[in-house]
Amino acid sequence: MGRKRKGRDISGWLVVDKPAGPTSTAIVNKARWALEAKKAGHAGTLDPEATGVLAIALGEATKTVPFITDAFKAYRFTVRLGIATNTDDAEGKVIGTSDARPDDAAIKDALARFIGDIEQVPPQFSAVKVDGERAYKRARDGEEMELAARPLWVESLLLTDRPDADHVTLEMVCGKGGYVRSIARDLGQALGCLGHVRELRRIWSGPFDAADGLTLAQIEALARTPALDDHLLPLEKGLDDLPEVKATAEGATRLRNGNPGLVIAQDVEYGEECWASFEGHAVAVGRFKAGELHPTRVFNQG
Repeated sequence: MGRKRKGRDISGWLVVDKPAGPTSTAIVNKARWALEAKKAGHAGTLDPEATGVLAIALGEATKTVPFITDAFKAYRFTVRLGIATNTDDAEGKVIGTSDARPDDAAIKDALARFIGDIEQVPPQFSAVKVDGERAYKRARDGEEMELAARPLWVESLLLTDRPDADHVTLEMVCGKGGYVRSIARDLGQALGCLGHVRELRRIWSGPFDAADGLTLAQIEALARTPALDDHLLPLEKGLDDLPEVKATAEGATRLRNGNPGLVIAQDVEYGEECWASFEGHAVAVGRFKAGELHPTRVFNQG
């Protein structure tokens, strides 16, 4: 029998405004320690030097992580023109330079090519797997890989600032699986001037906003006090993009046991994914069929 994990059975979301430096995993571990939580995870990795919203799921909220991972996200980032690096960011080794500096009109014209359905090749230093091994591990050993392009939906990509000839600041809203470093790299190539990400900040992720996040210093100051619990958002926040149906008392009992349960629904189509609530709390996520919810995820709150 495995050893029982220590900690409190708490469920909800903690929004962190991640600083540059620590890994996403390190931030999750710090939050878990500060809240004395038994279980924690995050909805979307940020590179160590990136900042911004890191949504941390606790307890039963970890079951809603896929819905945040699939949600739209917004990034503000600065591209350094004229220099390409092997990591596609400022941490890497310079592998190419150019004296070309496109004007704003050329940049805006090029950005249009990166909006909508695009194909994107991940950076060499990324977490994608190649023959069962992370690409970044092979890249560290000096191996250059041919990574397969992946589809990405880019909702918008705008030029918001041009502080000088060498730098442009962009804002992008995109779907799941986007690599900002690849956007910077490919934009530099499209413009004929090369480029890499100088600074990167995730502004929002699904329903979570960096402006509402706690800093690492605040988490450390409030650690293991009731005041930190006050900053937790409910599990249901992770279900904002799904329609809600109301479970009957009998239906809620059946759903909690993993069985189809009777629900009251409005404007929900047959087979549509939705979540059921009872007395204000999420009971399950599943598919709506003929007045019942057929659960795929069940929540055990309280």
